[in-house]
Amino acid sequence: MGPHSRLQRQVLSLYRELLRAGRGKPGAEARVRAEFRQHASLPRSDVLRIEYLYRRGRRQLQLLRSGHATSMGAFIRLRGPPGEPGGEGVPGTLPDDCDSPRSSLEGVRKPGTPFDGR
Repeated sequence: MGPHSRLQRQVLSLYRELLRAGRGKPGAEARVRAEFRQHASLPRSDVLRIEYLYRRGRRQLQLLRSGHATSMGAFIRLRGPPGEPGGEGVPGTLPDDCDSPRSSLEGVRKPGTPFDGR
């Protein structure tokens, strides 16, 4: 294997920085390792996705370094048959495959306003 590309070096550097920033914060190191392991199988040709995940990781690093973060958790979607508790996921959580940068308030409207936004 030849030398790493610039993007590969940036991703590896981000990984090390996230691990350092997560020291002493419960769940941070395990979460960082799990996230990187989950996306390790992305093809190198999927540059847009890799760059998106890189930018997302940089934002998470800024949050960890800000001093306001005391731990690092994740929303977990519970699995089970529909109709049973946890069968359709927990309200307010994202599905496992949802990495899109959508607002959590999307679709929320003020009481008394028409649905079409007028």
